[in-house]
Amino acid sequence: MCSPRKYGAKYNKAVNCLKKDCETLLAFYDFPAEHWDHLRTSNPIESVFATVRHRTVRTKGSLSSKTARLMVFKLVMAAAKSWRRLKGQNHLPNLLAGARFQDGIEVIEMKPQSAA
Repeated sequence: MCSPRKYGAKYNKAVNCLKKDCETLLAFYDFPAEHWDHLRTSNPIESVFATVRHRTVRTKGSLSSKTARLMVFKLVMAAAKSWRRLKGQNHLPNLLAGARFQDGIEVIEMKPQSAA
């Protein structure tokens, strides 16, 4: 899928890097199309705790460890109210069972039938 024909001569290093990581870069399309909105973030853990980080930086160490834990818990619980529900959650059992997806569409392999 990744070919160096067009840009190989001018951007050799970039093309080599893309060729090396082509499979990883295109792994995004091996998931159901409904999940693509949720997979686009580069760091989902950081996204969840961004609210907590913004608040704790403002307090500048004026908290004890007990009150800091309580504040983080309350901030995460408040942030959870605005989280979006996963689209295409009906695909999760198939995905966990090992179903293959190509360009966001499930690939159903048919077993060859023999005539009796």
